Amino acid sequence: MASVAAAKTYRVNVAAAPVDRAAQVVDFKFPAEAKGFGFLKGASGPLVPVQVDGNGVARAVIPVQQAGEALVFTLVDGQPAAGMGVEVKQEKTQLAVSVGGLPALAYQMDKETLPRADIRPEYKRAGYLHPVYSPSGKIVTDDFRPRREHHHGIWSPWTKTSFQGRAPDFWNTHDKTGTVEFVGLDWTWSGPVHGGFVARHRMMDLSAPTPVAALHEVWEVTAYNVAGARVFDVLLTQVCATNDPLILPEYHYGGMGLRGSSEWLGRDKPAILTSDGVTDRVKAHTNKMRWLHIGGPVGGTLTGIAMLGHPGNFRAPQPVRVAEGEPFFCFAPSQGGDWKIEPGKPYVARYRYVVADGAPDQRRLEAFWNGYASAASVTVEELP
Repeated sequence: MASVAAAKTYRVNVAAAPVDRAAQVVDFKFPAEAKGFGFLKGASGPLVPVQVDGNGVARAVIPVQQAGEALVFTLVDGQPAAGMGVEVKQEKTQLAVSVGGLPALAYQMDKETLPRADIRPEYKRAGYLHPVYSPSGKIVTDDFRPRREHHHGIWSPWTKTSFQGRAPDFWNTHDKTGTVEFVGLDWTWSGPVHGGFVARHRMMDLSAPTPVAALHEVWEVTAYNVAGARVFDVLLTQVCATNDPLILPEYHYGGMGLRGSSEWLGRDKPAILTSDGVTDRVKAHTNKMRWLHIGGPVGGTLTGIAMLGHPGNFRAPQPVRVAEGEPFFCFAPSQGGDWKIEPGKPYVARYRYVVADGAPDQRRLEAFWNGYASAASVTVEELP
């Protein structure tokens, strides 16, 4: 059935940028009369799906925009095929996120679901991402690794802290002074362009006479439908749970961390690549960088994952902790000196993850960061 807007043409213009951009998420006000128009059609390339929210804001992912290139699209009739976008489903103790019908990542919600019987109670955790899959289906994260049972895929605890005169460690849960608890799932959504969820955690000070929450944390995770890669964002917001600040002394790790595949364990692997072109893990440690890629063979297939830090983050570009003999790194703002999270002043941090098979391409990864770092300028025209 033809749309009521069939007699009109809507053109969507994406202004030129001085740098290459990849997987660029663009938002624009969707024309009210364009109901049923589900794609952007450019001068070349495949149709680009459009997803419209309840407020009439449309979102699409532009695969590639070359430096200096202005893009022009036309809104066209039709809807993406069912099952070819991003789908979020609750499966027992986890949320499963798929893209194009294939698994992309999972979010763990039950600390009692364990991979082995020998894991001690203090290591039990929920509220993190694992497994994370490459487009070919290889798992690029690890969880409850022996002798590193406190590492959990993608997770975000603080290590050295001061709270109410005590020193809880939310990272090293085996010290039994702190932990992070999954509190609840607020909502999920699915769609042809993006899907995701919002969940709540709390960082618990177990060193107090009675355990007390030091921070409340919210994760908003958004996965995108991107050809040839798995791309997803984590937006985390932390607020004080009491009238006391969480003091974060200078320290070499703590914050948003990533534990890579068990097949990358060893001093001669995994391979890393930083936004400054550094491939030596010792030299990369403590450097400030826009992004860092970690990878290697998994099941005989070369694959990897990059974590991109948003330029609006505290102390961006943030320094990193890169383990010398472990497939692990984290963005660690505490390397920059003492700081604190104060009542009434939320700590907000944004990270994008790009998972792709094959060897890392520095130029392409930089384009992914450019596509994430700043919003595109988009205008919509109605033509006769």
